[in-house]
Amino acid sequence: MRQHVNPLSRVHQQPLELPAPADLFERPQQPLHLDIGSARGRFLLAMAPLQPEWNFLGVEIRRPLVEAAERDRLALASGNLRFLFCNANVSLLGWLGALPAGRLQRVTIQFPDPWFKNRHHKRRVLQSDLLEALAAALPAGGELFLQSDVTAVIEPMVALSEASGWFLRPPEDGRPWRADNPLPVATERERIVLAQGLPVYRVLYRRRAEAAHNPSASHAGH
Repeated sequence: MRQHVNPLSRVHQQPLELPAPADLFERPQQPLHLDIGSARGRFLLAMAPLQPEWNFLGVEIRRPLVEAAERDRLALASGNLRFLFCNANVSLLGWLGALPAGRLQRVTIQFPDPWFKNRHHKRRVLQSDLLEALAAALPAGGELFLQSDVTAVIEPMVALSEASGWFLRPPEDGRPWRADNPLPVATERERIVLAQGLPVYRVLYRRRAEAAHNPSASHAGH
């Protein structure tokens, strides 16, 4: 299921009160991996048993996919994994701000819906307010991993991330794109694209200890 959902519609602009980590996980003190746009959830359903010392939260704007992912999670009886329905740009901001310091350690945004037209840029998943909330919640060294098979999708995410001044790319990464996936599980979309012999564009960022001053940051992504 890759059909678009309009995040600017009235129903998706209503903020939801998301449960606190203590209400989501058996061991809420574990480091948290947040996957924004978790779709059907198969990426996190595979990650959670591989890394039981982490907690995993997937958020997705398409409610049927969240419901299906939650059914699979319940069947696995996984205490370190949850899926929540929400518009990340509306409901995650306050939730991130309330997280205990250092709890969020990794964020992934993988193969988000492509909103190509200029007038649709406000529908893209990574907006400046969300990025600032992620930067505020991530500790120094925390990871932000982005990937897509569409350059017109990932290039604006890269431009926004770098203009923010909060993120650095590891010096060992390739330029302009990382050659491999640093995570032990590939998404369904990633496997399909690679099986077709097509490129995947990846960038791994780490949170700076302090933001680098960039006067153009406030205009990035507009």
